[in-house]
Amino acid sequence: MKVKVISRSADEFTRERSQDLQRVFRNYDPALHAQARAQEYVRALNATKLDKIFAKPFLAAMSGHIDAISSMAKDPHHLKNIFTGSMDGDIRLWDIATRHTIQQFPGHRGAVRGLAVSTDGEWLASCGDDCVVRLWEISAAGIGESIGGSNNIQKPAATYVGKNSFRAVDHQWDSDIFATAGAQVDIWDRNRSEPINSFSWGADTVISVRFNPAEKDIFATTASDRSITLYDLRMASPLHKLIMQTRNNAIAWNPREPMNFTAANEDCNCYSYDMRRMNISTCVHQDHVSSVMDIDYSPSGREFVTGSYDRTVRIFPYNGGHSREIYHTKRMQRVFCVKFSCDATYVLSGSDDTNLRLWKAKASEQLGVLLPRERKKHEYMESVKNRFKHLPEIKRIDRHRHLPKPIFKAAALRHTMRLAEKKKQDRKRAHSKPGSVVTIPMRKKRIVTELE
Repeated sequence: MKVKVISRSADEFTRERSQDLQRVFRNYDPALHAQARAQEYVRALNATKLDKIFAKPFLAAMSGHIDAISSMAKDPHHLKNIFTGSMDGDIRLWDIATRHTIQQFPGHRGAVRGLAVSTDGEWLASCGDDCVVRLWEISAAGIGESIGGSNNIQKPAATYVGKNSFRAVDHQWDSDIFATAGAQVDIWDRNRSEPINSFSWGADTVISVRFNPAEKDIFATTASDRSITLYDLRMASPLHKLIMQTRNNAIAWNPREPMNFTAANEDCNCYSYDMRRMNISTCVHQDHVSSVMDIDYSPSGREFVTGSYDRTVRIFPYNGGHSREIYHTKRMQRVFCVKFSCDATYVLSGSDDTNLRLWKAKASEQLGVLLPRERKKHEYMESVKNRFKHLPEIKRIDRHRHLPKPIFKAAALRHTMRLAEKKKQDRKRAHSKPGSVVTIPMRKKRIVTELE
């Protein structure tokens, strides 16, 4: 009887199936890899170029409003839900996944200036030019279905009437209290029809209000008198007031470093401050060429998004002076409100052309479910790019952004003006008595005074 001997390679014994990839054993001895650094540099260069090729951040433009989108709010319990308010008083709940309106909240007779969702995700507060604050109950019924019929047309659960128009609203964390901004700052309880407290400090109009994400009794406001003011609900008077040279349109707290906040200013810049030491800003973020209208931090606290009157959306590092990304389209007009999604994957913007736009937070990111090998590949490429990001060729490719012609020219003009001002100061210092010309840093130059 003959026995048939089947010969198999060593690789087949190391694999569970013949379709599996062959296991490759590597020796990491540096002496055997003399060109390892050069190879990784080439990989970093190719990865940077591929990022430019696959950079397609724009995902969708959702239409439905018939007037400019003036305010926006996130639902903390549903990643795909976003609330928007328009200049004609219409409030809508959007499903980002299907990109349709799923609920509608009619009730305001003027522009909706502020929206805020409670921490439990059950209540929506809205305010506007009609001197009315409305409280809406967010029902789970109908969520996930496109609007159609009267079931998704909501009615307000409560209405609070004020003496003046309102400009902003924000809900306190883990309580029934919310604050409105207008002629003064009013503190409301959902169970009472009148404000339980009011604050004012010399401003005609308070423009924005934001509660601190860690200390729930502390909130900050910006006002028409160019001020940033800190308040504490446990005290009868405001805490601190900072007056700048130009007005601040919006303010946002860093969720991971709640002692820090960033203000969007009329002078095209954003200023970050530490609430414990407000006589100098921690960072000046500059790249916009027109007024910054809104600002919102990423849940990670490592970056924030801004929308500007120059029709662009920019993403800044929390400690960087210049933006890492700029988004624009030919049809997008002045941007009035922006938001980061709750998972920091998307950016949403509402503009004057009535459209709600959805962008990727990372322009070249691959969306969808990634295999483990794909995820490891992306992580490796990111680490390689970060290792060689300071080299000239990679830095040049990574920093390049296409700009619309008007913004490119305006940015060049602003750069020329800054250089001329610097040259003037250098000449004045060189031909003056030593010590007579004091150099004021940019982080302190825009501050007028502090009040306690």
